[in-house]
Amino acid sequence: MGIEVTRRQVLDLRVRAQQLDRPSGTLADTAVLDIGVQDTGADGALWALAIRGVDAPPAGKLATVWTIRGAPHVYRRSDLAAVATATAPFSDADAGKRIFDASKPLKAAGIPNLAGLDVVADAMRSIVREPMVKGEMSTRLTVALPEPYLRFCVPCNAIHSYEQPFRLAALRAGLELEPGTSPPVLRPVPGLTPAEEVPDRLDVVRAYLRLLGPATPQHVAGYLDAPVKDIKARWPADAVEVLVDGERRWLLADDVDRLDDDPAPATRLLGPFDLYLQARDRPLLVDDTARAKDLWRVLGRPGGVLVDGEIAGTWRARKSGSAVAVSVELWSPVPPENRTEIGGQAERLAAFRGISLKNLEITD
Repeated sequence: MGIEVTRRQVLDLRVRAQQLDRPSGTLADTAVLDIGVQDTGADGALWALAIRGVDAPPAGKLATVWTIRGAPHVYRRSDLAAVATATAPFSDADAGKRIFDASKPLKAAGIPNLAGLDVVADAMRSIVREPMVKGEMSTRLTVALPEPYLRFCVPCNAIHSYEQPFRLAALRAGLELEPGTSPPVLRPVPGLTPAEEVPDRLDVVRAYLRLLGPATPQHVAGYLDAPVKDIKARWPADAVEVLVDGERRWLLADDVDRLDDDPAPATRLLGPFDLYLQARDRPLLVDDTARAKDLWRVLGRPGGVLVDGEIAGTWRARKSGSAVAVSVELWSPVPPENRTEIGGQAERLAAFRGISLKNLEITD
């Protein structure tokens, strides 16, 4: 029988593992960069780093690439070669699952999914010799690729390549995204080739268990959009079975002793796609269906208010000229000191954006 682990222990462990309770840090010792920091929305990767104590990353030390679930993620530039290997599909079946409906025409044409990704990557590599806007890149790619790689897009009323192969092949092609560009601008990374070996800290299965554990293979598969079979085949030998509310989960052996560490008090305004909110056991974080539906809505997703490990509500920021107004909706009252800390975080957000805090509204 596994070790009994309480929900409180899980939340505290994740806060500490993700360093949400620390006042300052460096890129080298920031753990979330091992799995990648999703860069979506106004308060994306750099805000996620800021609330973990890295306010001003040195220029050129970070790189933005399309990786997990085809979303833009930020990594240490020095890790890119290993990241290219670590985040690549584990098998042809895995590649097929990650590219969704693009797999069907490839199969019909007798083209393996991984081979298909390589064809797209080769075409992208030959096209992007200097920074290029995604739209132009897509237009040229449509001309370069044969029929099994193309589809008719109803919203665009045009034929172009499937979106997920486009995104997942970019890093295979040695391409990164220019930070802060919208629409995205792709550019080559000189000399980038996938590494032959991946250090343990960048192994995506181990990183999930370390930062979002205890977890099951199903949780990790959901995070990566990968088949459970492939995750089980790469399950760490040093994963220890534990019980969370009676459910069998696993934790890396080195983290078991950390379950009994002191609580991790921290009040933070988490970005909508912060790693803390990316765990695939959402009911453990928020067990109220209506609240969960609002927090993880598909469009217009708010941020989460973290108070000592608990998601205590949601927040939104609205820019008005050279100022920002922050509105916080708490699901239940919090102690006065936490309300004060929320105000401090709103001030921090305004400073991060380089503007002033116009107004802070907290409702509960």
